[in-house]
Amino acid sequence: MTSRGVRWMALAVALGCAAPLLAQEEPAPVLAAQAPGSAEERAASMVVLMTLDEKLTLLKGYFGTDFPPADYEAPADARYGSAGYVPGIPRLGIPPQWQADAGIGVATQGGAAEKRARTALPSGLAVAASWDPEIARAGGAMIGAEARADGFNVLLAGSVNLMREPRNGRNFEYAGEDPLLAGTIVGAQIAGVQSNRIISTVKHYAVNDQETDRNDGNALIEEGALRMSDLLAFQIAIEKGDPGSVMCAYNRVGGLYSCENPFLLNQVLREEWDFPGYVLSDWGAAHSTAAATNAGLDQESGFGLQRADWFNADKLKAALAAGEIAEEQIDLMAARILRSMFAHGLIDDPVVEGQPIDFAANRAVSQRAAEAGIVLLKNDGDLLPLAIGARRIAVIGGHADKGVLSGGGSSQVYPDGGNAVPGLEPTTWPGPVVYYPSSPLEELRKLLPDATIEYADGSDPAAAARLAAAADIALVFGTQWASESIDVELKLDGEQDALVNAITTANPNTVVVLQTGGPVLMPWADKVPAILAAWYPGRMGGAAIARVLTGAVNPSGHLPATFPRSLDQLPWPGELRKGDLVYEEGALVGYKWFDAKGHEPLFPFGHGLSYTRFDYDHLVATREGEGLVAMLEVTNTGARSGADVVQVYVSGPGWPAPRRLGGFTRVELEPGETERVEVHVDPRLLGDWYTNRRCWTHAAGAYTVSVGHSSRELTDTVTIELPPSYLPPEWRPED
Repeated sequence: MTSRGVRWMALAVALGCAAPLLAQEEPAPVLAAQAPGSAEERAASMVVLMTLDEKLTLLKGYFGTDFPPADYEAPADARYGSAGYVPGIPRLGIPPQWQADAGIGVATQGGAAEKRARTALPSGLAVAASWDPEIARAGGAMIGAEARADGFNVLLAGSVNLMREPRNGRNFEYAGEDPLLAGTIVGAQIAGVQSNRIISTVKHYAVNDQETDRNDGNALIEEGALRMSDLLAFQIAIEKGDPGSVMCAYNRVGGLYSCENPFLLNQVLREEWDFPGYVLSDWGAAHSTAAATNAGLDQESGFGLQRADWFNADKLKAALAAGEIAEEQIDLMAARILRSMFAHGLIDDPVVEGQPIDFAANRAVSQRAAEAGIVLLKNDGDLLPLAIGARRIAVIGGHADKGVLSGGGSSQVYPDGGNAVPGLEPTTWPGPVVYYPSSPLEELRKLLPDATIEYADGSDPAAAARLAAAADIALVFGTQWASESIDVELKLDGEQDALVNAITTANPNTVVVLQTGGPVLMPWADKVPAILAAWYPGRMGGAAIARVLTGAVNPSGHLPATFPRSLDQLPWPGELRKGDLVYEEGALVGYKWFDAKGHEPLFPFGHGLSYTRFDYDHLVATREGEGLVAMLEVTNTGARSGADVVQVYVSGPGWPAPRRLGGFTRVELEPGETERVEVHVDPRLLGDWYTNRRCWTHAAGAYTVSVGHSSRELTDTVTIELPPSYLPPEWRPED
């Protein structure tokens, strides 16, 4: 029996032993906070005391905010502007679940005129570009603290869908194309959120990798490939973050909707991964009563935005009466929800609405994350940092005089000070387009008081080119707005590519600063000497960009995703897939596809420059359990202090792609300093998933271990002989 089975035996024992007592006399209610034992035992004891109606109350969530277009009025006890509300059981001291969207910060939903002003982190992709779990955890802790202060105890955070489709309009919420990097970063964020004694989800489970046809698209991918890509990202995030809940996705996988998919929910998540928490649907992602219940869905969310109401008490009772579901299943669903509420502090440390928030400290967390995630893509001739001799600087485009761009949709966080550039289309869903009031122009003027810095909005390319021609250096801010519910072209918005060309022609000393939802094509890249990827840099993004441009901060971000040279390098270069989404690339997501096909990317996965240099030496690889550990020396050979991300790639016999990211670590060094580091390689990354044997396995033979500055810039390589290995699906690294 798995440990999950042992835990839930407590529920069966409690129910079986208590039944005769309930038949003889009604026990006095025991408040949940007084219940003894483990989280599982406490949950089981509460289920025994609950009526059927009380159990069913836990299984249905409501949209937490009035929704006038649908003539919907939220429950009176829901928190203002929230995404969801699940009533509690006052008789037993079980509090409601107050749910908020919180991928990047505490978001406000609904059409209310006044939004809750909260601190926005940089986009998920920007945090992933730091390759720093500590940065991710600090950001999650900040979000969780603001949510707790607002009275929220369940956060819809932990977004870990892989960048299988770089045009996905929601990529900015996620953590890139590699399962190890994405799972590690998102797991750290989840742990940070839950350090505040609240629940975080991990989402959207699974293969929810594009917005086009997201409600009906049917992801078709071979099981082994799925296990080694999208599912592995979720598995690692769950192992590292221990989320209280999993949010199942809108799309279908293998013909079945994600929220009524027994392979995903019961077999993989619960039986194999031993996940003890509960599964809630995305808002409107449930499609049945009995089928979803039996497949492993515990809570239908978002009634109000959607009206199907599959987990309505009357429908569940009808399914019980018809024998389509068993009451034991209802007990188990309620117990899973309660178990997470106990395990993560919702009952013992209840939230209180309206607590103070230290916004200054939280903005510092956001700024640190933005600075760590900005990637210096190109710096020919050491054009950056901005030299002392650059007395005249032209800043062009991107509303850089006002603020920095953010992504749209349900993750939208509204800033203090309001939208810096109001009125941009779309002004309604999936908008509004929001700029955070952190102006790169004004921050540059603070850091360079002796320079003359002038601004042109770029709407008149000829005028902007004249301004650039008269300057020592030109900074062009390029933007691409992306959002939930839409996918985007792989380019800057509007005619910005033409603007960049015009500025570069006028002034060869041109720097392009990108604020995008993900990779974009750059037809001008060969002409521009310096390019900076700032992503959506969050509430303090203007300050972070200015500090990197001027050298107050040494850039240390590395790409969490490949930047292609052209659309025809993608596995699916045409219009986005609809209906059956056949992912023939399988596990070859991102850089693995580029390597397997011999494509030369514009900028490879893992790429990122610095204002100093790092050298690697004395690489050694040794066995470590079923995996291995790589050891090497890292030296800062330049004149500035800085941080480097040491990336270890592994190659094995018979693999469809030349290499995989096996491990990484971030190290900060002073000029001339050397540090010996260890990078541990998870054995699952050395092998493949064998569906027939239901295990992770790698063959005996020679394996190559390489260290590099990116997936394409490998500086040292060693070979190690490994014996065969077989790992069961429930295997996980030791804590």
